[in-house]
Amino acid sequence: MPSDTTEKTEPDPFDRLIDAPFDAALSERYLVYALSTITARSLPDLRDGLKPVHRRLLWAMRQLRLDPGQAFKKSARVVGDVIGKYHPHGDASVYDAMVRLAQDFALRYPLVEGQGNFGNIDGDNAAAYRYTEARLTRTAMLLMAGLDEGTVDFIPTYNGEEQEPEIFPGIFPNLLANGASGIAVGMATSIPSHNVAEVIDATLKLIDNPRAEHGELMEVFRGPDFATGGLVVDSAEAISHAYETGRGSFRMRGRFHASEAASEADRDAGIERLGGGQWQLVISEIPYQVAKGKLIEQIANLIADRKLPILEDVRDESDETIRIVLEPKSRKVDPELLKESLYRLTDLESRFSLNLNVLDATRTPVVMGLGELLRHWIAAQIDILLRRSRHRLDKIAARLELVEGYIAAFLNLDRVIEIIRTEDEPKPIMMAEFELTDRQAEAILNMRLRSLRKLEEMELRRERDALLAERAELEQLIESPARQRTRIKRDLKALRKEYGEDTPLGARRTTIAEAEPTVEFSMDAMIEKEPVTVILSQRGWIRGMKGHVDLSGEFKFKEGDGPAFAMHAQTTDKVLIACDNGRFYTMGCDGLPGGRGFGEPVRSMVDIDPEVAIVGVQIYRPKGQLLLAADNGRGFAAEMDELLAETRKGRQVVNLKKGSTLRVVHAIAPEHDHVAVVGDNRKLVIFNLEELPVMTRGQGVQLQRYRDGGLSDATTLTLDEGLSWTMGGETGRTRTEKDMWQWKVARGAAGRLPPTGFPRDNRF
Repeated sequence: MPSDTTEKTEPDPFDRLIDAPFDAALSERYLVYALSTITARSLPDLRDGLKPVHRRLLWAMRQLRLDPGQAFKKSARVVGDVIGKYHPHGDASVYDAMVRLAQDFALRYPLVEGQGNFGNIDGDNAAAYRYTEARLTRTAMLLMAGLDEGTVDFIPTYNGEEQEPEIFPGIFPNLLANGASGIAVGMATSIPSHNVAEVIDATLKLIDNPRAEHGELMEVFRGPDFATGGLVVDSAEAISHAYETGRGSFRMRGRFHASEAASEADRDAGIERLGGGQWQLVISEIPYQVAKGKLIEQIANLIADRKLPILEDVRDESDETIRIVLEPKSRKVDPELLKESLYRLTDLESRFSLNLNVLDATRTPVVMGLGELLRHWIAAQIDILLRRSRHRLDKIAARLELVEGYIAAFLNLDRVIEIIRTEDEPKPIMMAEFELTDRQAEAILNMRLRSLRKLEEMELRRERDALLAERAELEQLIESPARQRTRIKRDLKALRKEYGEDTPLGARRTTIAEAEPTVEFSMDAMIEKEPVTVILSQRGWIRGMKGHVDLSGEFKFKEGDGPAFAMHAQTTDKVLIACDNGRFYTMGCDGLPGGRGFGEPVRSMVDIDPEVAIVGVQIYRPKGQLLLAADNGRGFAAEMDELLAETRKGRQVVNLKKGSTLRVVHAIAPEHDHVAVVGDNRKLVIFNLEELPVMTRGQGVQLQRYRDGGLSDATTLTLDEGLSWTMGGETGRTRTEKDMWQWKVARGAAGRLPPTGFPRDNRF
């Protein structure tokens, strides 16, 4: 017999499959995630400047009655309430957000007052939330003022069990005052903190003149005001442009400031004079979001790695205030040079980006300029004002209804008492006899006997008149945009008094001042200048002997080695080493091995091939020139600035044909006007220096033409002074031939035999 009941089975999961292109399904789901990240996590709301996690934190603390006048409560209690009721995320992320709201070096106007270890400017983390306590600050209370007055909408929490405000309605301009930063999907926000008094001044200008130009706002709105102070050293034009477009960046610097014992000039420069002409620099403020411990570590590493040789030591003498002491290597060090080097090499100078990307009243992300942002904020505050006024009107209407009922009861008190005593259902009888509403009758019946003595006609009439006057004023406010602007201005001016420039919390901390022209410096400028004698042997061993030693004296070399190049220099100089393959290498004289031994192989310091020979060594001179010539008679002039190599691999300067080598590397004196070239065939040519091209790299031009052999040597000279050469022998006489006109020809000629007595090795 077949069963009358059909067997119930689980639905087939494959029935829920949707036939759709994979890319469309993926993009749709990613878009949902992106919108959630943008609107519910990363971007602040323009109206209260808060992200959801911060808003929920403050709301939870308000629900716990953690007002400034109340006792502290454990942070764990706050975090528990937040993640349990409002924000279903990790406790670590919520506590980190709470810690930031309490750090006076992170937030310009802290919204949470912490008790216990909430981290420090060194970069140390806060203690666990079971050890710390917190409560709200006065600023947070101002930001939440009006929550009970119908000013904002309340929305269900994630599980629908609680209600939370959509935004905070307070008049405190938190978005610009405390700033915000966050990274969403495809967009980000980065807003620095600002001075509340300046934000209010700019807002008042816009209220008075909604069409005010951006330049008018920047007259009172100076720029960022960071919690850690410091300086913003960009020009006023650059700062103004950033706020006009809503995008830009600011260059922040730490502040040097000495103790009060120093003179005014030294105090502002951060210089503290010590005995014997010694001095030290003192850093009193550091850039925003730079950890003090990290900055000191950076400076210490520069000293240890000898990248900042003009600095001897760094000490942290900070207590509640920052005091980083820098001790220079020598009292001769230029303080401005030391500051500039620290700005370039450490986070003592850093950048803060500006990206005014916020959610407007429709929860749409928009990048706004300063004027547009303030106009939207003013509109939001006017909307809050209107909602508060309408809410108050409803409250007044409800109270007036009761007051009218109380007056009617007072005027007929005996009859009211009689009805209550004698009637089983007094309420409908009272409503009919005295024309009362249901609420009025209910209120009279619910009065306690002791309240009867308060029913004084004059008092009730005074309350009614006051409520009627307030209602009339609110109705005028709602109907008049001018009155609304006046009320907002009044509230802002009252707030400005609390956060004015003369208050401890409102005083500007960051100085806006365009930096002086940058002090040009190099690492050479940070090296103490001392004389040194550079010696390079035939086998390529190099050393630097202290002082300027007599170059004609004898130097010690390894057995089988001998002198090749010797010259006087300074420790701040650079040595240009030229090899016969046309490649140049650069070495600093301060890094040369000492002169007590034989030195070190130059090939261990730069990457010179073993089979390549060194043909020239020159001391680098800014804007100097070298005459470079190969053995095939081709050559050119090269700027020394173009020959400097930044790496061990050097720089290829002379391009040589196969079988050719670089033979001449000769410094061109500024007063020289001609070039002299002699070949292996003992032919000499002299031509004008202007015919020699200045090149960065290449083969050059033909200096002298040869039938056989090649170039032997080349030099430069002043033609009127003639050509000089050493005669040799024990006397070491030098001969000068002034009448050289007969050897002057066009560049590239074959030339003729040199004057009588010219050296037989064909070398100048």
